[in-house]
Amino acid sequence: MADQFPVLNRELSWLQFNERVLQEAADETVPLLERIKFLAIYSSNLSEFYSVRVAILHRMVENELKNKKIGFKPKKILKQIQQSVLKLDKKFDYLFDQVLTKHLEEENINILEADDLTDDQRTYLHTYFQDEILKHLIPIWVSDAFFPNVNGRTLQFMVKLTHKGKERLSIIDIPKNTVSRFHRVPNNEGQHEIILLDDIILMFLENVYTAVEFDDISAYRFQITRDSELDLDVDRSDKFLEVLKKSLVDRKKGKVIRLEYDANMPPSLLSYLDAHLEVDDDGFIPMNRYMIFSDFIDFPIGNRLDLAYEPVLPLAIAGLDINKSLFKPIKKRDYLIHLPYQTYDYVLHFIRESAIDPSVEEINITLYRVANNSNIINALVIAAKNGKKVNAFLEVKARFDEKANLYWYTKLEEAGVNVYLGNVNIKLHAKSCLVYRREGKRRAAYTYLSTGNFNEKTARIYCDIGLFTANKNITRDLKRLFAGLKKSVYYDNYNTLITAPLSMRGVFYEKIDKLIQLSQRGIRVSMVLKMNSLTDEDIIQKLYIANNAGVRIHLIVRGMCCLIPGKVGFSEHIYVMSIVDRYLEHARVWLFDYGDHNEIYLSSADLMTRNLNRRVEIAFPIVDSNLRTEIYNLMQIQLKDNTKARIIDAQQKNRYKRSPVGQSNRAQTDTYEYLKDKLEIL
Repeated sequence: MADQFPVLNRELSWLQFNERVLQEAADETVPLLERIKFLAIYSSNLSEFYSVRVAILHRMVENELKNKKIGFKPKKILKQIQQSVLKLDKKFDYLFDQVLTKHLEEENINILEADDLTDDQRTYLHTYFQDEILKHLIPIWVSDAFFPNVNGRTLQFMVKLTHKGKERLSIIDIPKNTVSRFHRVPNNEGQHEIILLDDIILMFLENVYTAVEFDDISAYRFQITRDSELDLDVDRSDKFLEVLKKSLVDRKKGKVIRLEYDANMPPSLLSYLDAHLEVDDDGFIPMNRYMIFSDFIDFPIGNRLDLAYEPVLPLAIAGLDINKSLFKPIKKRDYLIHLPYQTYDYVLHFIRESAIDPSVEEINITLYRVANNSNIINALVIAAKNGKKVNAFLEVKARFDEKANLYWYTKLEEAGVNVYLGNVNIKLHAKSCLVYRREGKRRAAYTYLSTGNFNEKTARIYCDIGLFTANKNITRDLKRLFAGLKKSVYYDNYNTLITAPLSMRGVFYEKIDKLIQLSQRGIRVSMVLKMNSLTDEDIIQKLYIANNAGVRIHLIVRGMCCLIPGKVGFSEHIYVMSIVDRYLEHARVWLFDYGDHNEIYLSSADLMTRNLNRRVEIAFPIVDSNLRTEIYNLMQIQLKDNTKARIIDAQQKNRYKRSPVGQSNRAQTDTYEYLKDKLEIL
């Protein structure tokens, strides 16, 4: 039980992760535009955190629930979240207002306000407002008797007009999805000057209300975050799509979890919003003028590429030629792909070749999140048109991608692809593609397995590892897994694969038990586990038991880590670090060192209860000894990072891991150089 061993609350741990993102924005060695992007990522992360995790806590409070297993009180956690967020937001405001804005000005890039404009610029913007913006602005009048359903995570104006002592209120949606949030203002000084869409609207607000009389007008920004958890109370798969579509509509009316508002908003207007939005006390967040800062991920800098990270040329994979068939080399041996260091074109080529090769008879693939203009989907459509049997196992419940995946569901079905939606209550999170090819009298199987999604966009910024193989044991297991998925049946006795929801937890425990037994016999053993999140309490307890048996444990955890290192009697031999850098660390790696040999698995699953109990996941072994050595070396590179690694300890201070003397090591840079050197040697 968690009250018998130390566990950090997962929500508070998540906030520690988002603080690490904020640290990147504060890091002066990071290029200026990238620092702004990290602020945008921090803001985007926080919005999703409120719409999901904080929303769940509010549901627990409303239902008077208490998580007895870890013994936390939802109300107390909500209060701690508010305190932490207010503290982090102050750091955020300081970074942008006092640090990054000044650096932008030093680079002749200015974010203008109305008072900064020349007469010519004001005239230019008025014309731009009349021609491009005004037509999108339609105020909604509100009163005590009528208040509209306000969209979540969109920027709004609360507008107050007075005429002869009487007040009228209205709300305006800021149309940043149809008009760019940023607009470059021409000038004669050679400077790059930007003004925000919302500031342009404020300047010419009077022009929006020409149909009514008023003596005074004022407007204040605000945005809300709604509970975005979907209520999918359905037990029959044939009704699932209908229920999902309804839930997506209902999501727009979810409980308001957070109200971010202009800190200058009069108390009377804030009280009015509160009365109609019914925000809990912990949900009020006063803000400066830069709400929905996530938009700054696309902040325009013109041709100032020197303010961003220098582009890195993706590497080739020795032995694989994109201009030739991939099946022949994969038939001979296994190949790893390390993203984004090596080009994702190999994956695209593997699926494209499968779609057009006359010898390929069947393609099976799992799809969780795909790119907006997905080459993967297009290849599957072509494969079906070429008469191949294509089985796409699509997870339409991928959070915030539900609408997009419903679209892909329709497109794939119309093309003749067999689309399987799977179990209503168990998400399909595994990443695999199994291809059957006719080679003479036999039917050969080839597969690509990965720690990340089939998404060419995120493959450029997410660190994942994939495996191309024709290993018969692996492909036989995959054949059985896909056959089960067609019937929503899950198996637990594969020869090589470790899968959830039935066997992953148990097999993982068996690996740890083996290490414990060897350690108790005096053999020096260890494990390295790399993941996005570690929150499952039973896994944490198992790691504590291994610690007490003398097993040395190194954890590389990017996000949430509920295990607390350095606790006497629990975790003296457990070392935890987190790497936040240019790319998002996304790979899941399990390395079990038994003294005389090691086992290495790559996995789609984090060590979270949802992944182990309520998702279809795959952990696959690295059989080839050379490839095991490669991953082992790359894990050592990660562990040596003393530039972008943070120490996760009981104090939760996010201290950088630093070496007092010696060489500076940066895992992402060193990984690229390792793979580049290896390519040149071969």
